[in-house]
Amino acid sequence: MKSTIAFTSALLATLNLVAAAPAPAAAETVSVSFDPKYDVGTSSLKSVSCSDGANGLVTQGYTDFASLPSFPNIGGAITIPGWNSPNCGKCYALHYSNGKVDKTINVIAVDTAPGGFNIGLQAMNTLTNGQAEQLGRVAATYVEVDAKACGL
Repeated sequence: MKSTIAFTSALLATLNLVAAAPAPAAAETVSVSFDPKYDVGTSSLKSVSCSDGANGLVTQGYTDFASLPSFPNIGGAITIPGWNSPNCGKCYALHYSNGKVDKTINVIAVDTAPGGFNIGLQAMNTLTNGQAEQLGRVAATYVEVDAKACGL
């Protein structure tokens, strides 16, 4: 009887842990474009939405684009509505696939981009296997990933 109670208690505890585990985030499809301004490493982070403030990147000790560990994989994100967003500095995996290309890159969100993601030309070329200027804008999926994936 004691062993049955102990087993039942252990089983219920395990089920509670499984139920409490968060489900993995589903990837969402967005438009991804590029802006060469995100390729200029000497650009001050004070020029983007994620500059200062409690959630700003300058507040965390970063100074310019090149000071970010994932540079040149940085840009604006649909998840940042404006200055001092709690999503500033989050790391996102962008995945692009068109039959010939199947690629994922990680980018740090530093700015707002209401229509999806707007990343540097170098990052877009990495994502599209050198076709950024030819394609201009692509449909890709994104999901937030651990900050470590962007070197943070």
